[in-house]
Amino acid sequence: MVRAVSADEVAPTRHAWPIEAAGLSVKAGRHLAVDGLDIRLGTGVHGLLGPNGAGKSTLMRALATVVRPHRGRLVLLGADATAGRALRPVRARLGYLPQQFGFYPRFTVRDAVEYMAWLREMPPAAVPAAAQQAIDRVRLTDRADAKLKSLSGGMLRRAGIAQAIVNEPELLLLDEPTVGLDPEQRVEFRELMRELGADSCVLVSTHLVEDVVAACSDVILMDQGRLVFQGVPADLVRHGETGGVGDSAAERGYSVLLHRHRGAA
Repeated sequence: MVRAVSADEVAPTRHAWPIEAAGLSVKAGRHLAVDGLDIRLGTGVHGLLGPNGAGKSTLMRALATVVRPHRGRLVLLGADATAGRALRPVRARLGYLPQQFGFYPRFTVRDAVEYMAWLREMPPAAVPAAAQQAIDRVRLTDRADAKLKSLSGGMLRRAGIAQAIVNEPELLLLDEPTVGLDPEQRVEFRELMRELGADSCVLVSTHLVEDVVAACSDVILMDQGRLVFQGVPADLVRHGETGGVGDSAAERGYSVLLHRHRGAA
């Protein structure tokens, strides 16, 4: 049974900056994976880039309220994310797909998406239609009643995206969402991200620079837990017009910025 929300837990109003971090540091075990990050993100699709070990997944876990910040200030949807009492209403208004998507193998796609809708305290009467809409949006309509254990890797990833968007979140966090998707599905995913970013703050962590350039309104680049660059995709491309390593100007810009940051460190 879903507990009624008390007056102290009323969800905060829509905020101009769904993500605000100042001096944010987050540990992964004993390691400081995010180190003094300052960032503000509003409505739109934001691409989070960086090499392995840059701190991307740890940052996503902190933004999803899975782990608490070690130091600094973090405000999500207008609420202090370091205050335990504020987290429940925030969690009901966000969606999260972790890098490792855990699931109950015997659940169907529909079961998994409806279960996540229930966890986010959606009105019970609204859950079936919301789940079906989310499944349709990720092109799994014909597999809605298939068990998760029977899905391919790409289908399972799409089921993960469906559970993340079922509540039409104001803040959507997707960690490596295109792993296992074929080129056609990646194009469809980009279109879905642009659609969702019209009204929500969407943060997508990925290694695929071209997906970020194609779908995102701005780019955040991290390395060794620190912010290296934040700007529009065109700025990233410009950095790669005269040098760098990669098959496109965007990839070359990515390598130029990392090299410059490491040289200055």
